[in-house]
Amino acid sequence: MSRIRTEEMIINMGPHHPSTHGVLHLVLHTDGEVVTKIEPKIGYLHRTFEKHAENLQYNQVVPYTDRTDYIASMNNNWTYAMAVEKLAGVEVPEYVEYLRVIFGELNRLASHLLFFGAFGLDSGAFTPMLFGFREREKILDLFEMTCGARLLYNYIWIGGLSHDIPPGFIEKTYDFLNDFYLRKDGKDALTEFRKLLTANRIFIERNADVGILTKEDAINLGVTGPALRATGFPWDLRKTEPYSIYDRFDWEVAVGRGEYGSIGDNMDRYLVRMKEMEESAKLIKQALDQLPSVKKLDVRSAVPNRIRPPKGKEIYFRAENPRGELGFYIRSDGSPKPARLKMRSPAFCNLSALPAMAEGWMLADLVMILGSLDIVLGEIDR
Repeated sequence: MSRIRTEEMIINMGPHHPSTHGVLHLVLHTDGEVVTKIEPKIGYLHRTFEKHAENLQYNQVVPYTDRTDYIASMNNNWTYAMAVEKLAGVEVPEYVEYLRVIFGELNRLASHLLFFGAFGLDSGAFTPMLFGFREREKILDLFEMTCGARLLYNYIWIGGLSHDIPPGFIEKTYDFLNDFYLRKDGKDALTEFRKLLTANRIFIERNADVGILTKEDAINLGVTGPALRATGFPWDLRKTEPYSIYDRFDWEVAVGRGEYGSIGDNMDRYLVRMKEMEESAKLIKQALDQLPSVKKLDVRSAVPNRIRPPKGKEIYFRAENPRGELGFYIRSDGSPKPARLKMRSPAFCNLSALPAMAEGWMLADLVMILGSLDIVLGEIDR
């Protein structure tokens, strides 16, 4: 039987391409429409964040963490603040911890809502983007009424917060949660999302059994966050290494179960984030319910005027961001500026798994596989 002879073709995807979710250049080696090799090229958005941070005082670094993963700026502020607090021995008031959990989980919701819309758009469905942005705007309204910003917040400071919650914030947050998840008539936003996209036959066929990542490969490649949990591995730092006050709340870690195909496929990565939105809503409600029993005080009362950790002291602190494990390594030389600052970016590590996930699939599948990783180039090119 004769075989059709084909020649390898090299296709450049990006760096400016609507399906790369940022300025990412992919060099694709193809055999017909099958991708045989992928070479991700980064550096088009290089921010020199780490070197720049070493020339700033500790408290001045916070606004620059906003600009790494700019879709989850609250979480970036928070992780960096906790790292410096542990390095310098700063004690954070309980009231501040509750507000941090509320804002951190609201930002996780906002991030996953953007993923929902963009992933639907990658699959050819435009309406999910409109619905996702509709709910995300409600969260950004809450952020704006608190700190005046809708994207880059500089809200969680070392030792405290830039602003206390304004009058009406708690009531409006409860209203959002009711419309988003807690309505008993089945007309909440999450139920609407599931009817719109999760149950869509075309969406299922494009993602079930596509881009499978095994648990072993995910661990070996340093994959974290929803992409790791989609392989069935229940690793979430909020549970496995609890920080702040997460151990006070009742919630579940979302993991992939292969409901529509194989464990660790595109569909599982999508479903894990859908479940996480539900769990984040539960966390926010519990924190709001417990807040009245916590002593209210000035959210800047523990903010240090000057931070000078002991010379030679170093720390690595990590937390669970919407995209996975965000970590900061900081070494002090006794001055008000860090001698060394290194950021462990979850999106950077997750992107390294793309060849293992996408090689052997078709070009059209590559778009969905990359989208399922939910990368942000701002923290990759840090």
